[in-house]
Amino acid sequence: MSLHGSCLCGSIHYQIDGELGDAMFCHCQKCRKANGSAFAFNAAVTASHFKLLSGADLLQSYASSPDAQRYFCKNCGSPLYSQRNSAPEILRLRLGTLDDDVAVNKTAHIFVGSKATWDDIHDDLPQFVERPE
Repeated sequence: MSLHGSCLCGSIHYQIDGELGDAMFCHCQKCRKANGSAFAFNAAVTASHFKLLSGADLLQSYASSPDAQRYFCKNCGSPLYSQRNSAPEILRLRLGTLDDDVAVNKTAHIFVGSKATWDDIHDDLPQFVERPE
């Protein structure tokens, strides 16, 4: 299975040759700030399955914590994925950047202990105060 995605301005294009992992809604403050929304919707992707097709010179990273880098387009600001230094084999793909329709296995809401007070969760997925072990 091949999936394709891109940033808002279309300068960065990527391909994933593999399956998406479980998807989670992350409500932590860093994800809210990075996405300008109530949460980030992320799925795990094996890093070796992720390939930039264009725009590598526009891919910028920001160290949002000592262990995490967030990658985005420096032209339009679209958040694309994050990656932990302690687990470089896994990317956390921002699913909103996918160009293809795909079935996603939604598994949980995480960091609901720090979610925005104006954000209401309206589904029956499990909710975790922080990241589940």
